[in-house]
Amino acid sequence: MNYDENLSDDRSPGKGGAVPVKVNRVFDSCSDRDCISNVPVILDAGELPSDIQLVKCRCVRVADVCMRLEPVPFNRGFFNIDITFTFRVELLAYTHACDQPRVMEGTVYASKSSILYGSESNTQTFFSNGARVGSVDASCEVVNLPTANVQVVAPLALETKIGTVCRQCGNGNAQNQEGCPPTMRTVIMTLGLFSVIELTRPVTILVPTFDYTIPSKECTADTETPCAVFDRMRFPTEEFSPLTLNDNDSQRPSYCSDAELRDTYGS
Repeated sequence: MNYDENLSDDRSPGKGGAVPVKVNRVFDSCSDRDCISNVPVILDAGELPSDIQLVKCRCVRVADVCMRLEPVPFNRGFFNIDITFTFRVELLAYTHACDQPRVMEGTVYASKSSILYGSESNTQTFFSNGARVGSVDASCEVVNLPTANVQVVAPLALETKIGTVCRQCGNGNAQNQEGCPPTMRTVIMTLGLFSVIELTRPVTILVPTFDYTIPSKECTADTETPCAVFDRMRFPTEEFSPLTLNDNDSQRPSYCSDAELRDTYGS
């Protein structure tokens, strides 16, 4: 394929036209909100001390995401994405409600899977920097999987409580080993997570180009004093005058009259 055949007649810089570019095309994507309920926290310190009576979540973040792609049988072009999230959690542990809390850290694991369309490709691509796309398996068949990516925002700690989980001591059953209790105290959490999953492949596409431009805005530094900048700010009157119920009808809740209630639910 000759890309020049698809370009406009005038391809000089600044005259517009189209150019080929290499991009990662999104073949399929999905968004999800997951309520990860009642997952135990693996505390760095081991078991939750017996004197801790109350726990609160101080901070939770996504530390790592592990993804594995597998083709879906009998559905060519579709792939199952198995995702494992690793969360790092900081907890405030209290012996009494008003005491100084003790900071504890731990790890939470959660998994999910999704099926998306990633198209098919039987090519291998080699780059001058040593990178490559696609490989050959033992049967001399080209394996060219799409690339999966997961975008997440900071998870929400919906619930944090103290609970018990099964304990594993050594290689045997915890209940049959002397001196090893069958359960242990730990923290149980419920997390809310928003995520977007995408399957992409590198493709070459033609995109239109436009004239080169130079920004018209000048690079200037603010030489005014902080007080001069503050003097030009508008006084926030509304912050000192809270709205009443009658000030904004659009924010008022909608209530049904007694007649409407009788018509809906009967007398």
